[in-house]
Amino acid sequence: MAGRSTADGGTSAPASRTDRVPTNSLRANPHNPRVLFDREPLRQLEESIKRVGILVPLTVYQAAGSQKYTILDGQRRWMCAQNLNLPTVPINVVAEPTTAQNIVTMFQIHKLRKDWELMPTALKIEVLMEEIGTQSDNQVALITGLDSAVVVRCKKLLSYNKEYQNMMLEANPKDRIKADFFIELYPILHDRVLRAAKLPDDVIIRRLLNKYQRKKSGLKSITDFRKIKAYVSIAKAAGKEDTMVRRFTDFVHDDNMDISELEIDTAKIHKQATTATRDAKKLRIWLEELEIDSFVGEEEFWRELERLMVIIKKSIKNADRRIV
Repeated sequence: MAGRSTADGGTSAPASRTDRVPTNSLRANPHNPRVLFDREPLRQLEESIKRVGILVPLTVYQAAGSQKYTILDGQRRWMCAQNLNLPTVPINVVAEPTTAQNIVTMFQIHKLRKDWELMPTALKIEVLMEEIGTQSDNQVALITGLDSAVVVRCKKLLSYNKEYQNMMLEANPKDRIKADFFIELYPILHDRVLRAAKLPDDVIIRRLLNKYQRKKSGLKSITDFRKIKAYVSIAKAAGKEDTMVRRFTDFVHDDNMDISELEIDTAKIHKQATTATRDAKKLRIWLEELEIDSFVGEEEFWRELERLMVIIKKSIKNADRRIV
């Protein structure tokens, strides 16, 4: 049931009949992936409805055994109507969908609008996966119209327990922990090297959340968690995993330890040497295959090679290496 977006935040949809009914004869959809409605956008919509009314009817269905209509599309308009004490609202009535159809319809109706908060979306994806019997990222993306990357992010959020999920569902935006915090933290919790620290996930989450909220240990942005992953990768390549585990354990517990202290100097040097070795090898191969006659007139090129040769010889001598 595809719809078209409209100026007052509604979506028109095909319906079996159109009515005007008491505002209190409707109810919110229990399968609406959107459960967070911040006050400021609602206030703006209320102002619009005050001026011109509800231009597009709400799309609803009547569940078997229920005296009220359930909203498929238009919950924000209905909430504004309640706040404005409007006695009636216009509705389009459609047939009752199945649970899976209900969730999928709501995803498809809203997919061209501003994204929902990710945690509520994840919770409905969880229900949908149970209903359709698959956890395939691509299949869920195809059915809902969501990008497969969004589905992957939602599934990461579902790995957290209810306490942390509820932090992302706080009604007040000021108290709400953004889903991006937990998504950026996810690779840290599941890193093979760091798991050797045997720190409970709950301890890591609470301590790093505390550091982030209080701007401790140099954690100024959620993307700083990517630095930890980078330091781990460098340590792993240098065979310094045990050292990294010890430093990470200290970092989790010590608010005075800066994130930069996770970087192991010897591991950093090893990575730089590896990179320089790769670049030197590329240069050597290129020079071996160089058609010298074609470059005879490139004076600056030859002068730069001469400078490079002097530096190379000096570095080799200082390292007490024999010049071949």
